[in-house]
Amino acid sequence: MKGFAGFPAGKQRYTPVPDLFFSELLPGVDHLGELKVTLHVFWLLAKKKEVWPTVSSQELAADRRLVEGLVTPGLSPEEALGDALERAVARRTLLRVTTGEGPGRRDWYFLNSEKGRQAVDALLAGRWTPAETDQPVQLQAQRPNIFVLYEQNIGPLTPLLAEELMEAADTYPAAWVEDAFREAVELNKRSWRYIQRILERWAAEGKADETSRRGDERDRRRFIEGDYADYIEH
Repeated sequence: MKGFAGFPAGKQRYTPVPDLFFSELLPGVDHLGELKVTLHVFWLLAKKKEVWPTVSSQELAADRRLVEGLVTPGLSPEEALGDALERAVARRTLLRVTTGEGPGRRDWYFLNSEKGRQAVDALLAGRWTPAETDQPVQLQAQRPNIFVLYEQNIGPLTPLLAEELMEAADTYPAAWVEDAFREAVELNKRSWRYIQRILERWAAEGKADETSRRGDERDRRRFIEGDYADYIEH
């Protein structure tokens, strides 16, 4: 299982989810694909600016990060998406309206909320027709900073090396990682092993701080007494 690098510092965007989702809906959801699709639709509808936001099956199928995360034994990714949507519709978390025929057939999904039900009524009454999004919103992965540093300064990542980088990101302060990459580049020692040795040395011996020796001592005490105690000889 891949480790999560953690939410980055600073201002982040959030997706609103009703409290009823956690108290009434979530306890009954027993299928991972259904849960993933439901949360994805919550996120996607929150990005929409239309009066009556909706999501088409084509828009969902075009998001490869979503589809590839719906691995289900015996089903193709597209079939797994369809199965997850069917479950969400059967539970009435989502409402579905089908328009058109043949190549123009579209399944439109709405949240079963007041606004979603109004949108369905308007669509069925012919007062409104949804339009296919020219540029569908898609999930974008925010790569951990240590991955960016490696690719910018050393080269392409491999899955095995990515695991090592994630462990280092979890072990050392972000500022140390950046400084270690910078030192390696300045010395033209562009290898992860060299950078790793720098980090290990700083953890064992302490990292000099040009601006404050007292800050250096506080950092060292924190590592001796905290998460990095195993790296320190004292």
